Amino acid sequence: MISDNPPMTEPPDLAKLPGVIPYVDHHTGPRRLLAVEIPHLGHTVRAYAPIASIDGRQYIVSWGSVSFEIPADRNVHVSVHLQTNSGRDYTITPFASTILPPHPAPMRLVAQFAPSHGPEGTLVPIA
Repeated sequence: MISDNPPMTEPPDLAKLPGVIPYVDHHTGPRRLLAVEIPHLGHTVRAYAPIASIDGRQYIVSWGSVSFEIPADRNVHVSVHLQTNSGRDYTITPFASTILPPHPAPMRLVAQFAPSHGPEGTLVPIA
């Protein structure tokens, strides 16, 4: 019997690591590890829920460090926003966004939000 479904292939080694969210969209090229630090600022723990997005796919995550498997051979859009159910009318919640260029090495980013700068934060590379 011939199947219309291609056989399952083994996931890349990164996807097998505990705590690493695998890249689930179609991609057959090389991959790398991305760690995103999402620190809380005291009151943010009660008022917000952190959400990280990789190429538009959203993940509700916890505060602190979260790791993702991402493509290494093309641009990858990464964003973090803090979702809230409080506020009135049109509440703009904090967000940060960047596009990572192709690169084979692992990457670490930290999300930085400063209330004095309005809702727009930054994703800063850390060594």
